Amino acid sequence: MSNPRPDAESDRPDEGADSDGAESQPVTFRRRGVRAGFLTALPIALGVGGYGVAFGVLAARAGLSAAEAGLMSATVVAGASQIVAVELWADPIPVTTVLLAVVAINLRYSLMGAALQPWFSRLSARQAYGSLFLMADENWALTMRDLGSGSGRGAFLLGSGLAVWTFWVGSTVLGVLAGGKIGDPARYGIDFVLAAVFVALAAELWEGRSSLVPWVVALASALLAARFLPGQWYILVGGALAGVVEVIRYDE
Repeated sequence: MSNPRPDAESDRPDEGADSDGAESQPVTFRRRGVRAGFLTALPIALGVGGYGVAFGVLAARAGLSAAEAGLMSATVVAGASQIVAVELWADPIPVTTVLLAVVAINLRYSLMGAALQPWFSRLSARQAYGSLFLMADENWALTMRDLGSGSGRGAFLLGSGLAVWTFWVGSTVLGVLAGGKIGDPARYGIDFVLAAVFVALAAELWEGRSSLVPWVVALASALLAARFLPGQWYILVGGALAGVVEVIRYDE
């Protein structure tokens, strides 16, 4: 991958552009993109922080110290898989079980990364993969919306990821330290924070009736998979089938 020629106008949204024309859009990687991503993601990052506190409490119950839980959040950056990992935590640690569960949950990131390929293929390897390390569900959704608008801000994912990462790691440590005082996170509704964040993101990504088909396919297939498949495979099944449906519709 190589860097495109700088374009002074590329950071301004083009309301007529969408992801279908992504291959013809100029893509830059600048500080203004990092800043825009960081500021845009701050409200979402606050919600992620609430979820991080809940994870920290669970990590403390599993016997992890604040440093250990903070290191996990800083290097894994995946809330759902981290919660599953600490729920499976035991002595001795069931390494194979934990790894399989985490892989099953995180396979969805391969689909999410592929969706960014039309833009990220024109960034350098360091820019693209450095940004993808900080990709979470929340800032991926914001980035897809931003790049789909024609902004050309290749650094938006990095900036929004830094916001999410900062709150995620900080709130994890806070949750561990306050775990004994908080008790059960469900008492305060902290366990619902992530669901609320995704509802807000879904409302932002709604594009009318065209969005209904893949969403219904994802929901139905995920529910069926959760009924008949063990573990967290329903996450991948729902995302994969919805993606296949969209590819078929696009080709038509």
